[in-house]
Amino acid sequence: MWSMGRTLAVIAIVLGSAPGAAFAATGLHGVVFRGPITPVCRAGTSCDAPAPAVTLTFTRAGVARSTRTDAHGAYRIALPAGIYAVHTSSKPFGQTPRPANVHVRAGHLDSLDFTIDTGIR
Repeated sequence: MWSMGRTLAVIAIVLGSAPGAAFAATGLHGVVFRGPITPVCRAGTSCDAPAPAVTLTFTRAGVARSTRTDAHGAYRIALPAGIYAVHTSSKPFGQTPRPANVHVRAGHLDSLDFTIDTGIR
C-alpha cells in the first residue's frame, strides 16, 4: 500500500522530469560594454571594453530593481515579465544604455548585452 509521502515523492519526481517542468527563471543576463574607450578606433582593435562595477537599474510601473556588473562587465537579474526602462550608474556619460528599454518575457532568462556611450570622440 502506498503512503501519502511516497505518492508525493513520485509526483515530484515525475513533474521534475517532465520537459519544461523545471521552474524557469524570468529575467536577463549578459555583459555591459562601454565605449569608445579611445579617441581613435583602429582596425583590429576593439573600441569597446567590458564595464565593471556598473549598476543597472530596471524600472517598471514605479518599481526599480538593480544589479551590479562583475569585474568582467557581466550581470544577471531576475525580473517579472514586462517592459522596463534601463538606467546605469555610469557618470557623467552613459546613464542611458543602449537599449534603453527592454522586454522581459515570462519564463525566459534572455541574454541581452548593453552598451554605454562614454562620450569620447
